[in-house]
Amino acid sequence: MVGSRPRVILSAAISLDGKIATKTGKSELSSKRDKTRVHKLRSKVDAIIIGKNTAKIDDPLLTVRYAKGKNPTRIILDSCGTILPRSNIIKTAKHVRTIIVVSKKAPKKNLARLDKYPLEILVAGQNQVNIKKLLNLLYKKKIKTILLEGGGTVNWDFVRQGMVDELIVTVTPYLVGGKDAITLVEGDGFSDITNSAKLKLQKVMRQNDEIVLYYI
Repeated sequence: MVGSRPRVILSAAISLDGKIATKTGKSELSSKRDKTRVHKLRSKVDAIIIGKNTAKIDDPLLTVRYAKGKNPTRIILDSCGTILPRSNIIKTAKHVRTIIVVSKKAPKKNLARLDKYPLEILVAGQNQVNIKKLLNLLYKKKIKTILLEGGGTVNWDFVRQGMVDELIVTVTPYLVGGKDAITLVEGDGFSDITNSAKLKLQKVMRQNDEIVLYYI
C-alpha cells in the first residue's frame, strides 16, 4: 500500500515497437507461458482494473484460468455506465465480484440498467472517473493491491498522476507498426523527459523469445 491507497502494478504485453494491440484492436501478443505467468500474478492481487474500451474491444473475463488461485475483484472504469449486458464481465458478475466505476454524469437510465445485475456501482468523479478518489474508495474496501491491465488511455491516466508503483511488461517478438495502433501509454504525454515517469529496473526474465521487464 502507498499511503491511503492500494499498490498499483501496471501489467502489459507489448510488441518490439511498443504497441499493445494492432490497428484493428487485436491484442493477442503473449505466449501461453506468459499468460500462465500473468494469471499467477492475477491470483495474488486483490483487484484488476481496465477501462471501458478494453472491456468493449477485448471482451475479457479477467479471471484466473491458466493457473490455480482466486479470482480478483474486477473493476471497470466506465464514466457513463455504458458497458453492455452481453459483455463477459456482466454475464459472469454473479460468479466473480465486479465493480463498475462511474462518474456523476452517468445517465440514470444506464445506472438503472446496471442495477439489474449482481455488481457494485461506485461513483468517483464529476464528469469522468477520478483516479485518486477511486483508489481511496478501494482502499477503504480493503483492496490493497491492484493489477492495472488497461489500454493506453487508462494507463496514461495512472502514469500522469503518479499512481503506478510497479510495472511488469512482457516484450514480445513482434513488429506491429501502424500510427493508429495503440501504444502502452497514450494520452497527451509529458512535454519534457525530465517531467516523465522514471522507473528503476529490478529484474529481467527471459521466456524463449520474450523478455519480461520488472520496474519499480
